[in-house]
Amino acid sequence: MMSVNRFVLCAALAVALAGTGACGGNGADDVAYSVSADKNYQKGMDALEDEDWLAAVKYFTFIKARFPYSRFAALSELRLADAELGAGQHVEAIDDYKMFIKLHPTHEMVTNGYANYRIAATYIEMLPSDFWLLPPSYEKDQSATSDAHRELSAFLRKFPDSKYAAKAKKLLRTVNRRLAAHEWYVANFYWERDNPMGTVLRLRRLLSQHGGVGYDARALWLLGRAYRDVDMPERARAAFARLVKEHPDDDNAEDAREAMSALAKSH
Repeated sequence: MMSVNRFVLCAALAVALAGTGACGGNGADDVAYSVSADKNYQKGMDALEDEDWLAAVKYFTFIKARFPYSRFAALSELRLADAELGAGQHVEAIDDYKMFIKLHPTHEMVTNGYANYRIAATYIEMLPSDFWLLPPSYEKDQSATSDAHRELSAFLRKFPDSKYAAKAKKLLRTVNRRLAAHEWYVANFYWERDNPMGTVLRLRRLLSQHGGVGYDARALWLLGRAYRDVDMPERARAAFARLVKEHPDDDNAEDAREAMSALAKSH
């Protein structure tokens, strides 16, 4: 649950973002504006570094209002999104990153992948938590996780050589693990309720979209059994054969061999 202080900060940030009148000119007595765009920008960056999101918003909004033709004006649009992300205003941050990309497609902070990476990172911030009083994250809605997967995958396709690519690959593996855990949970839900075709569909998606994160062997074992239950012996044999080939030391590999033999005798 958001703390009272965080709630107050975000409420204040929303007010500050409502217009330049809220934070421009002499109306703000808690920040000291400079006479140049670059000095105000540096003060705003220092505020970001100190996680003083409201002060950062004031500096960057001041730059946009007072120095609209400076190169720091466009940068300030981007940094406002950074401040929103820091303050937990995820939807607003995503919208502003996307707007920055749309308005400044040739800007260095777009062409180097930064803005796209921050969109993906914002979705990561929105992932369901594993707070111990709540159901596990894999049981919860995975919309933000799917969004993060989409954005990270798109980022890596578009910016494979970006300096943010290594971080994006690491985050994508985390996202894939979460989505695989969810697909495994749902597949077992269907299996326990005698719905083998539902199990098949979820396991096929797990293996095709989120493989290689620790679920493949158990997914192939259950997939073969589910195919067997819906009278698709060739696909069942293929699942068992893949398990034996790719995971020969898995606990279920010997059972898979026996299942393949039994299928061969019965068909």
